[in-house]
Amino acid sequence: MKRLPYNSPVTVLALETSCDETAVAILRGNDSRYELPASEVASQVAAHEKYGGIVPEIASRNHLIYAPRLLDRAASAAKIAPSEIDVFAATSGPGLASSLMIGASIAKGLAIGLCKPYLGVNHLEGHLLSPFFNIEKGGGNDIKPHLSLIVSGGHTMLVLVRGLANYQLIGRTVDDAAGEAFDKVAKMLGLGYPGGPKIEKHARGGDPKRFDLPRSMLGSENFSFSGLKTAVRYLPKVAQWRLTQTPCNLDEEMLSDVCASFQQAIIDVLVAKTLAAAQKYRVNLVTVSGGVSCNQELRSQLREACRRKGIEFKSAEPWLCTDNAAMIAFAALLRFQAGFHSQLTGEIDPNLALV
Repeated sequence: MKRLPYNSPVTVLALETSCDETAVAILRGNDSRYELPASEVASQVAAHEKYGGIVPEIASRNHLIYAPRLLDRAASAAKIAPSEIDVFAATSGPGLASSLMIGASIAKGLAIGLCKPYLGVNHLEGHLLSPFFNIEKGGGNDIKPHLSLIVSGGHTMLVLVRGLANYQLIGRTVDDAAGEAFDKVAKMLGLGYPGGPKIEKHARGGDPKRFDLPRSMLGSENFSFSGLKTAVRYLPKVAQWRLTQTPCNLDEEMLSDVCASFQQAIIDVLVAKTLAAAQKYRVNLVTVSGGVSCNQELRSQLREACRRKGIEFKSAEPWLCTDNAAMIAFAALLRFQAGFHSQLTGEIDPNLALV
């Protein structure tokens, strides 16, 4: 595909259906400036909460219900006709196969019907680029070389970014991702789903030093959180509560201290490994994105650690950290302007790698 002139405005419609959130966004702009006239998200948290996690069949059925409604709402909010869209995009992976297929099929169908280009976008690239998405400042895509920490329910990784589509994987989780550990420990403590916000809430006011929990693989650039999860499980009071199922044995003070200690253990690992990698690869900018990066304590401690080392810190806006179509549209816009395109015959990939 021939690269468009630098200042050519492009309108992108993107769908995000990689997991349990249905999202549609319309982004209009060029290499240096953009606007987001529509961003719609339908949450399925209530539908999955009673199961303690995401049920793929329920997620895909709800995508089929919500996607057409969100498309109509987005077009209405943006005051734009389908024929005015220049590019259709969708998340092509990683994620749940049955969910990915719905968003990708809709975007491809629209692209075929309107004779427009299609772009399949890596969900992780959407997260990786999201710290540079800033509508309030009028846009701009200054993707400087940096170290990116992507931390979410399914992924924990460090990526060295040299430019758009020029990525090097530095480290990744070898078992549970940080977000997955939050969810499992929250379920273990009877807090419900999703676990991250619930643990963060209970951790406020708790003593993060009360329980000496493990910080695994500090000598490696990879991550491991399964041992931390197991250590929480076998804390005497937690083990007793799980055995007897009598909540009175785990009072609010104890619960707060367990949550604070667990949260701090994860933060210590994320901060230490990120700073070590930033210094090793001599980068002057660190970014953080993904659902777990909504955690205010993680943001605060990582920002302060970067400040002490003289490293610039940038984080995605909280509304961009959870699954959304705006970040997919942003990645698609940058890729389209750079001359990338996707084949309509391309398949979704539940295990799609970033690099």
